Amino acid sequence: MKFYVASSFKNIELVRYVSEQLKNRGHIHTYDWTMNERATTFDALKEIGQKEKEAVIEADVIIVLFPAGKGSHIELGIAIGHGKRIYLYSPEEEVNNIETTSTFYHLPEVEKCCGTIDELIKLVSSTE
Repeated sequence: MKFYVASSFKNIELVRYVSEQLKNRGHIHTYDWTMNERATTFDALKEIGQKEKEAVIEADVIIVLFPAGKGSHIELGIAIGHGKRIYLYSPEEEVNNIETTSTFYHLPEVEKCCGTIDELIKLVSSTE
């Protein structure tokens, strides 16, 4: 299975943990955006954006770790538009709070996980 992990810069260590755990189980990471520095030019933004878009399209599974930034939500939209399997990991259950949720979090192709990060990894690994 090919996977992509979307999140915010504040979750870099968690993104790396999830990615390593899935790679250790034989899955393929389509792009590791955590290796990038924060973009400081429009050209750098464009290059990173292109790589991230291609990685989402190439992946079989998209994992979005909350809290997620604006880029993660765009990646979520690309994934929905391409019919990808999507997992939302929401440790604080933001996805189930009517005040903070999004209509797109509740589509049938989106599976929500509010348990531990290891439960998420097990769930994603078992759905090949």
